[in-house]
Amino acid sequence: MAVKVKAKKYLLTGNEIIVQAALDAGAEMFCGYPITPTTEILTGWAEKAAKDKNLLFLQTEDETSAGFTVIGGVLAGKKAWTATAGPGNILMQDPMSMAEAMRLPTVCYIGQRGGPSTGTVIYSQQEVTLTRFGGNGEGMRIVYSPSTLQELYDLTIKAFEAAWKYRFPTFVLGDGYLGKTLGDVDFHKKPKNYASYPFVQNGEINNLRNTFSIEEELYDNLKDHFKDFTEMSKDVSECEEFMLKDAQTVVFAHGVVGSATKMAVRELREEGYRVGLFRPITLSPFPSKETIRAVKRAKRIVIAESSYGQFGRIVREVLYGVTDIPVHRLYRPAVGIMPEDIVEKVKNISK
Repeated sequence: MAVKVKAKKYLLTGNEIIVQAALDAGAEMFCGYPITPTTEILTGWAEKAAKDKNLLFLQTEDETSAGFTVIGGVLAGKKAWTATAGPGNILMQDPMSMAEAMRLPTVCYIGQRGGPSTGTVIYSQQEVTLTRFGGNGEGMRIVYSPSTLQELYDLTIKAFEAAWKYRFPTFVLGDGYLGKTLGDVDFHKKPKNYASYPFVQNGEINNLRNTFSIEEELYDNLKDHFKDFTEMSKDVSECEEFMLKDAQTVVFAHGVVGSATKMAVRELREEGYRVGLFRPITLSPFPSKETIRAVKRAKRIVIAESSYGQFGRIVREVLYGVTDIPVHRLYRPAVGIMPEDIVEKVKNISK
């Protein structure tokens, strides 16, 4: 239940915020299967759909079916979306790869949980690689990584805008910490509601059967997609640069670890440490130019993440051959990273 705090601000959990953001973005249809920590998104939408006959809801038999049903809804003209996590994210890759191949605008919220397999049910940052490159394609996907409840609202809306404007599968990569946190959010954003229409009736799907007879056909098709993705990336990629102007230590972090890092940077600055934060808001497309610029004056880098280098590999690939400054790792797969962890790490490497 939303509690109004003051003008335009409401007290909600992260999962409730996601549902409201989808509604504000013009979503009409949700298909999904319950899985912790995103089940409240499914039940929240079901409650909305029970009161509003214009909203469609279907609980499918599994996540694969949910993904394909979303695709069916999109082809029929509905602004359809889904949410899942962990093992469900794995099962969702078949339909999401199909959406990538057919250039269909789909939105999926991912509440990362610890792995491998069923693992733990609330938190991790171990689904970065899966979400960016899941399936047997080239990973032409848009992936947002929110760090606060307000960003959860804003970026979910952006996900719908980007998906329907550029027609690439789009993901919001969250976690149970963010989804189950209760806090205030400002519904100030005015979404650009790009209309959905029956793509299948307008001759816009250039390969409705989703297969090619010869390799060269696929190659030519992919070249067009690469070109579109590259052009789109200039407008979509985002990052936050915090206290980087004179930073000797640059901490790279994303998602909720980015929030913890910002708190740590403030504390370290008060003690005289010249440290800053670089936080990519889009993990795909990745803000590569800004990443390179962020380390030009740095003496050392720290990569902090709740996985064993999935995010770090992206950063190191971008910086390969650009700099030879030391890279320090704070990798805690499936475990939260607190501000004090980052403070301790920075102090230890700065001695």
